[in-house]
Amino acid sequence: MKVAVIGAAGGIGQALALLLKNRLPAGSDLALYDIAPVTPGVAADLSHIPTPVRIKGYAGEDPTPALEGADVVLISAGVARKPGMDRSDLFNVNAGIVKSLAEKIAVVCPTACIGIITNPVNTTVPIAAEVLKKAGVYDKRKLFGITTLDVIRSETFVAELKDKDPGEVRVPVIGGHSGVTILPLLSQVDGVTFSDEEVAALTTRIQNAGTEVVEAKAGGGSATLSMGQAACRFGLALVKALQGDESVIEYAYVEGAGEHAPFFAQPVKLGKEGIEAVLPYGELSEYEKAALDGMLETLNKDIDIGVEFAAK
Repeated sequence: MKVAVIGAAGGIGQALALLLKNRLPAGSDLALYDIAPVTPGVAADLSHIPTPVRIKGYAGEDPTPALEGADVVLISAGVARKPGMDRSDLFNVNAGIVKSLAEKIAVVCPTACIGIITNPVNTTVPIAAEVLKKAGVYDKRKLFGITTLDVIRSETFVAELKDKDPGEVRVPVIGGHSGVTILPLLSQVDGVTFSDEEVAALTTRIQNAGTEVVEAKAGGGSATLSMGQAACRFGLALVKALQGDESVIEYAYVEGAGEHAPFFAQPVKLGKEGIEAVLPYGELSEYEKAALDGMLETLNKDIDIGVEFAAK
C-alpha cells in the first residue's frame, strides 16, 4: 500500500506520519507532502525509525510526486484554529487548499481513497466531491470526511466518567464534524447507563472538545496530536479493508442515501473498493432524535456552502 499524507509538515501531519511509520503493514510506502521546505527533513527524521515502512518527503508547489500511485490520500493541509475562531472561520483558506488538492488528485491518482481531515469537514468534503465530479472521476465509495476524532473523544470521556477501560468502550457518533452537528449516540453504549444530566453534559463536552484544546493551548494551536491518532486509526482501518479484511466498520462523513443530508457521518463497512455499504445507525433516544432534527439545518447549510464554493 502507498499512503500519502498531504500537509505533512503541520502538527496533525507530523503526528500522523509518525504513527503511520510505526503501524502501517510491512512493505508499505509512506509519502509526505507539504508546501513547507522542511517536509523532506521530516521524512528523513522519520526514516531513522526501524520499521519496514519506506518513507519519502516532498516539498514545494506541486504534490504530484507524493500522489503518484497512492492507494490512500490523507489530507490535513490547511490553517489551524486559534482562540475565538470557529471552524467556519477557517473556511476561505482551507476551502481553496482542498479544492486545488482535489483537482490534482483527480489527475494523478483518481482511484485513490481520500480521507479529508482539513476543517471545516462538513464543507470541505462536498467541495472535494464537486471537484472530482467535474473531472469525471468521482466515486462516492472512496471519499471520506474523517470524524474519528469525535469517536475517540467520546470513548475517552465516557470511560473517564464511568471508570471503564477506554479501549473497551465504543461510542457511535453520527451527523457532521462541528458543534451541534456532532451527535454521540450515548443510548447505544454497551454496558453503561447515563442520567439525563450526564447525557446533556457529555454531549455538550464532545461537541465542544475542539474548543477545549484550542483554549488550553492558549493561542498555540488546535487539536493536532489527538487528531493524528484519530486519522491514523481511520487510515489503518482503510488499509486493512483495501487489503481484503472483510470485518472493518468505521464511522465517517460520507455520501449516503441522503435521508438527512447529502453527506452524513454514520457507520460504513469498508472493503477493497472503499465503502462496501453504508450501514444504519440504529434506534435513537428521544434526546438524540431532537438533537438530530436540530442539527440538520446547520449541516445542510454547511454542505450547500461547499457546493457553491466548488462551482465558482
